[in-house]
Amino acid sequence: MRIRGIFCALSTAALLLVGAPAQASTQVAANPYERGPAPTTSSIEASRGPFATASVTVSRSSVSGFGGGTIYYPTSTAEGTFGAVAISPGFTAPQSAVAWLGPRLASQGFVVMTIDTLSTLDQPDSRGAQLLAALDYVRNTSSVRSRVDGTRLGVMGHSMGGGGSLAASRTRPALQAAIPLTPWHGTKSWSTVRVPTMIIGAENDSVAPVSSHSEPFYTSMSAAPEKAYLELNNASHSAPTSANTTVARFSISWLKRFIDNDTRYEQFLCPPPSPSTQIQEYRDTCPHS
Repeated sequence: MRIRGIFCALSTAALLLVGAPAQASTQVAANPYERGPAPTTSSIEASRGPFATASVTVSRSSVSGFGGGTIYYPTSTAEGTFGAVAISPGFTAPQSAVAWLGPRLASQGFVVMTIDTLSTLDQPDSRGAQLLAALDYVRNTSSVRSRVDGTRLGVMGHSMGGGGSLAASRTRPALQAAIPLTPWHGTKSWSTVRVPTMIIGAENDSVAPVSSHSEPFYTSMSAAPEKAYLELNNASHSAPTSANTTVARFSISWLKRFIDNDTRYEQFLCPPPSPSTQIQEYRDTCPHS
């Protein structure tokens, strides 16, 4: 009986030893999409993140469905593949209007394509279709496709490009995140959008006034699993077209949280920020892991 007892005790100990590393492994692998070190306010407000980046130009003649653009990407794949984001400029604007976001977001661990549209006069729904065409190019055909996790995709855009990001989200609910920047669209109800969406408006926007664009867009999104509305204080329609720390901080946090499932970034979204010299108003559903 004593021998049997010793054997049982040894067997139990062996099972515990075998189980311990398995449990630790499960904890380590709980989020396989997490990229980069633990974030701080300084790290998400910095002009560059922890990843070194490079870029590749994509000519208009080499693609279909959109007007070419520039892909910015992390040079190292030591941590694995990355989610991808396509960004559209607004009415009459080339990709240079949103170019600052390319290296800024890529350095935080994303493959980012800023696009030229087929025509600078394209309307929002066309821009939405072009954003999706750009994402499909990045993940399926581009020279950096091996760096991209094609299941983790997002869209952004300024003005009519922002309206385009809403249209893209309506068309493709499998997207992981959308960030319309001072968006313009003739459609005011987006009740069928099921993509986590952060809308960034501007207090002094006379082109797409928040009262007739960003705010009703946000309010109408009853099906979105998570949503947020950030209104830039004392800012104009063009605020997102040049380096803007507030836009960067919240865009990075939103993309990290929903494309990378990285709950380390929830601290910058919830509890919601208070009004400040940068923020006129903030509304959200306060995402929780």
